[in-house]
Amino acid sequence: MKTTRIYTLIALLMISGGVNLKAQQVKVEASETIELMSIMARTAGYEEYHMDKAGQYTKETEAWFAPFESHPAVAYMQSLEPKHGIGYDAVASMSLHIETDGKTVRLIDATTLEKRWQKVNLDTCLMYINQFYTDTRFHEFYVQHQDFYKEGIQTYEDKVMKYFNQNWYARFYGMAPEETFKVIIGFTNGGNNFGPSRQFPGQKKEVFSICGYYLENETGKAYENGEKWASVLIHEFNHSFVNPLLDEETNKALLEPIGEDLYALTEWIMKVQAYRSATTVLNESIVRAAVIIYMEENGFTAEQVKQEMYDQLCHGFHWMPELVSALKEYQHHRDKYPTFNDFYPEIAKILGTYVEKEHQRINAALKK
Repeated sequence: MKTTRIYTLIALLMISGGVNLKAQQVKVEASETIELMSIMARTAGYEEYHMDKAGQYTKETEAWFAPFESHPAVAYMQSLEPKHGIGYDAVASMSLHIETDGKTVRLIDATTLEKRWQKVNLDTCLMYINQFYTDTRFHEFYVQHQDFYKEGIQTYEDKVMKYFNQNWYARFYGMAPEETFKVIIGFTNGGNNFGPSRQFPGQKKEVFSICGYYLENETGKAYENGEKWASVLIHEFNHSFVNPLLDEETNKALLEPIGEDLYALTEWIMKVQAYRSATTVLNESIVRAAVIIYMEENGFTAEQVKQEMYDQLCHGFHWMPELVSALKEYQHHRDKYPTFNDFYPEIAKILGTYVEKEHQRINAALKK
């Protein structure tokens, strides 16, 4: 059976009530291993984990862990950054592949660990993580801050989650997500947000939005600009639907050559954002266009939607107006396109036309 028919069947099941996304409602959580790896990176001097915007929590983190700045595990973390490029989402990825019972830390499975860890001796790494965990009495620190974590989660749910309409995704894409989506607050992350994933043997792939935490300078409160923080969550959840579609051979054949052209036109600014392939640029493009559609349909103001469009243009996605217009066409003709997968040939045409016009414009200028 063709994939399109499978997606169409799923769409019909949704309409008839056969698939209920409400049973998979996204919850906001804290994670001991996220805090563990983030604080190890912070203590080792990783700049991205040293924004220190969490007020009293930052002060208490500093007071508790500063005495361990010369700890062997910290020296080990410092060696990983220049040697293997460990930092940012690689730290978060390790956090998701380990677990603790409050006494020891163990590696669950390394199959989907971020590729920068491939040349790292994981037994040695785990030894140092356990040494840091034990010597710093990390579990005690984590338990002592449970009220703070609970307050942060409640604030996020009150100020951010109200902008998140999970049911929109099934209606828009016409299919159930192929992945499980989870939200974790990284209380040491400051303004950084990461989107790592994991897939353990025999289990569904899990995609995480690890959202940063910081107190606004003006108010001293977290998540005051709830709709801005929500845009990160809205964005990441779209990836759960969009990314698997480009793995389809037909879609890949249609879109990847166009993606190569888009990447060539914007290579420098994409690399600055750590987007280093045609596949990434294509998925990011479609996700960012879908975010704008989401905002229009879920109570964001016209000014907020326009600002989101401007932000995408500033980030190098110059084809965003054409792509958003295309997605509106998809929305208006759902009888013709029951699922988002059915619309991929049209996305290829729209982006292909954009690339062709850009090359014509460039060639015309160079001939003068």
